[in-house]
Amino acid sequence: MGGTRQTLSSAACIVRQAKNPILSADRAPYECSLLFNAGVIKYQGKYIMVFRNDYGATEQEFASGQKTVFQSKLGIATSDNGVDFTIENRVLWQLGGEDQEILRVYDPRLTVVDGRVYMCFAMDTRHGIRGGIATTDDFYRFDILHLTVPDNRNMVLFPEKIGGRYFRLERPFPVYGRGGRDRFDIWASASPDMRYWGDSELVLAVEDVPFADDKIGPAAPPVKTAKGWLTTFHAVDRDDTGRGKNGWEPKWTKRYTAGIMLLDLENPARVIGMSKQPLIAPEASCETSGGFRNDVIFPGGMILEPDGEVKIYYGAADTVECLATAPVDDLLALCSQPR
Repeated sequence: MGGTRQTLSSAACIVRQAKNPILSADRAPYECSLLFNAGVIKYQGKYIMVFRNDYGATEQEFASGQKTVFQSKLGIATSDNGVDFTIENRVLWQLGGEDQEILRVYDPRLTVVDGRVYMCFAMDTRHGIRGGIATTDDFYRFDILHLTVPDNRNMVLFPEKIGGRYFRLERPFPVYGRGGRDRFDIWASASPDMRYWGDSELVLAVEDVPFADDKIGPAAPPVKTAKGWLTTFHAVDRDDTGRGKNGWEPKWTKRYTAGIMLLDLENPARVIGMSKQPLIAPEASCETSGGFRNDVIFPGGMILEPDGEVKIYYGAADTVECLATAPVDDLLALCSQPR
């Protein structure tokens, strides 16, 4: 960590949507400062987006030190074409209230499994960060099936059983066991019923990713192709000397990029191939300037369309939601290199 800043660029096959950002806080019909890190699925003929809404502080209040803590809610938006989304005027889901242990819920990831919608999420509690899995049939009532012990987050589900079991990718935070600093990796776990998880295996380590020197973790839920599970991940590099104020905070020294890899269809803990360069790097103005934390790309949804186009939804600068597309064959070609 703390090295020289690398010049990173997005893969040539990536096409950013001309309307980016496709969703931002100024379009919300309620209090919203930052709208980002959404999960997106196609469900019952529509594109459904569940997004993170951070609110309770403006940039001016944050800069002055008047308010430095956000509250978080989950919002919902729908679209007929996957580009033009309309935000519903309701809070989708908020935990907390009388439960003083729960501080907030955020960073949703959506997956349809056997016709049901499952949502992974992160939960801040007074005793650590937990990952959770909930299910819903109508986006009004959510039933929590599972909560991890601290510290774990960035969980994403595979869209079908593999060998009779459910699988997920996750990113635990073993600070003590990894030298007392950020050095986090991607793991896989299996479950017979979505409630009890185990048989955990290391999938990809941060040292395996040439464009990361701080941490990595899951991003959008995997999509199935004939060649394997196409899987995005987030990768972080850090420059403590060359980066200073780069957003609302006094100092932001990290950069988040999106990577892509291919996992074995029958053993999703095994990496078949991985691009040695980023899939998406911060380049557009809404990704590199004017945000809460600039130079951040964080995919949360990936949809493989019938015509072979892949839609990749990502949070940009921890502030807005964006969309990029690429042909699935080009993405698979990027994963032709072994890990």
